[in-house]
Amino acid sequence: MDFIGFKKALFEEALAQGCEAAEAYYQRNESFSVNVLEGDIDQYEVNAKGGLNLRVRLGGRNGYAFTQKLEEPEKLVARAMDNARSIEAEDDHPMQGKCEYPALEKPERRAYSLGEQEKIDLALSLERAAKAVDPRVARTEFCTVESGRREIRISNTLGLDAFDEERTAVSVVMPITKEGEDMRNAYAFRIGEGIFDVDGCAREAVADSLALHGASPVGAGTYRALIRNSAMAAMLEAFSPMFSGDNAQKGLTLFKDKLGERIADEKITIVDDPFHPDYARAFDAEGVPSVTTTVVENGVLRSFLHNLKTAGKAGVPSTSNGGRAGADASVSVMPSVFYIRPGQKSDDALMRELGNGLFITEMDGMHAGLDPVSGEFSLIAKGMLVENGKPVRPVDQITVGGSFTKLLGGVLAVGGSLYFNPPRGGGAIGSPAILVDGLVVSGR
Repeated sequence: MDFIGFKKALFEEALAQGCEAAEAYYQRNESFSVNVLEGDIDQYEVNAKGGLNLRVRLGGRNGYAFTQKLEEPEKLVARAMDNARSIEAEDDHPMQGKCEYPALEKPERRAYSLGEQEKIDLALSLERAAKAVDPRVARTEFCTVESGRREIRISNTLGLDAFDEERTAVSVVMPITKEGEDMRNAYAFRIGEGIFDVDGCAREAVADSLALHGASPVGAGTYRALIRNSAMAAMLEAFSPMFSGDNAQKGLTLFKDKLGERIADEKITIVDDPFHPDYARAFDAEGVPSVTTTVVENGVLRSFLHNLKTAGKAGVPSTSNGGRAGADASVSVMPSVFYIRPGQKSDDALMRELGNGLFITEMDGMHAGLDPVSGEFSLIAKGMLVENGKPVRPVDQITVGGSFTKLLGGVLAVGGSLYFNPPRGGGAIGSPAILVDGLVVSGR
């Protein structure tokens, strides 16, 4: 049975059995991945899977049931109703009713129409390009091309009927460079049409790896620091739960009582923009039409991110940030395209403005060394020592620590080059480079 026929049978059965409403969320994922090593295919994987999550509203309570096979609708409805009856208190998670969606242009991109052999050839050419950049490239640790397609359908008995398709394409290369006995690595990636920039991706990765040779720590202290856009994007992603309306209502963020208050320097504006042309979507995982939300405006916290449930509790409209990790997952709050708005300054101008300090290019340990509740972090970092506005030597084996709120409060300048990390679950998080004062460093 196809989705349309199956959901029709589900809805008829649910209403016949006394449910006030029913909703079907269907998701199908297709993915391709190839990794090459020394001119041969090292790993090759093709996957396709789908699933449907049924929600019924029964006696003021929501019950859920999941299936990977679109068959036996009566049994799925019965399971969902049993789960609703097991809820002790009323569940105030509403359903989105019938609505209109903005028309979005999603042009066909060559990256999404490549055949499997073409993707394999692209990975092989990326490995060759990396090896050709510099004789110090010993080999690649990995060289991967991946693509994906995600189909989402949401329908309910209130008239909601939504369909969307998301496509992704990513290439990643990590070369290993060797100088004497010193071996280093770094990676670079491209997204979408950027996967055809084979030479640029290879040169970036090799240059970053070579820049680390001869690295050593700096002395412990407090430094002015320029944080590279990719490193800042990773930090913002790790701290994004601080802006969740669900976490605010549970007391799991320092910002819970800070609406309308200054939480960052006035140079910082953070937006959630589901209409960003590279990652546009018409609706969220609850079928709520997309809206752009200014979360932080010139340093002032203006809004949390909400799904229908948290928005109802807060007495505000949903910010269209209902999210699901998959069809079998419950609805949560997730960013869509969440980023610090870039400024006007080039990275070279920021480096000159830094003067003497550190250029932080990479921060590791986001999961273990960072607490999105308290806002505290202690992360292993790499970068460059900068003197008189110019990098003079590579730096590693240091730990940077402090408070995310103090970091945002000490911003001296914001760069103009916006960088996005690879999208996860349909969303993307990005940042320009930022220049900060007072970064605490533990070194030698």
